[in-house]
Amino acid sequence: MKQQLLIVDAYNMIGNWPELNHLKQTDRLPQARDELISMLTEYKKITGLNISLVFDAMYVPGNSKSYRQADLEIIWTSKDQTADSYIEKYAGEKQSRVLQVTVATSDQAEQWVIFSEGALRVPALELRHHVKTALKDVRHTAVRTQDLGAVRKSPWNEDQLSALDQYRQQLERNHVKHHHK
Repeated sequence: MKQQLLIVDAYNMIGNWPELNHLKQTDRLPQARDELISMLTEYKKITGLNISLVFDAMYVPGNSKSYRQADLEIIWTSKDQTADSYIEKYAGEKQSRVLQVTVATSDQAEQWVIFSEGALRVPALELRHHVKTALKDVRHTAVRTQDLGAVRKSPWNEDQLSALDQYRQQLERNHVKHHHK
């Protein structure tokens, strides 16, 4: 089975995910970036996917750089390179017989180049749905496991609890008999 790499057009997600776009529109772009990184970090933990998150340098001028943060590869393009052009080149370099690349973007022009390289595409809102569903499922499982853990912390197994309950009922019956005499 092929390994998987998800390349995410970061600002495309921020522009298309309502909760992140709201932060951007209210001059809180750094918080939107942090929130996207946080959600994708959790998504990576759940799915095991390799994820590269590509940011345009136009919002944060400086030299291009790439680093790992919370097990994600974070890439900032150089100031004269768009995330689109970087992703197109990067996807083409990475796509191979052993690695399936999927690019998360809703950019129509970008998708045709991606498809020609053999990569797959997931639209921004579809990725948001996958991420939200995965996070919700994990939280639901965690709550269920937590509830089961409370029961499991009992030092008694089911048979012992049943025997204790029968003994309690017997004591109550004896108590009632002796009380009414």
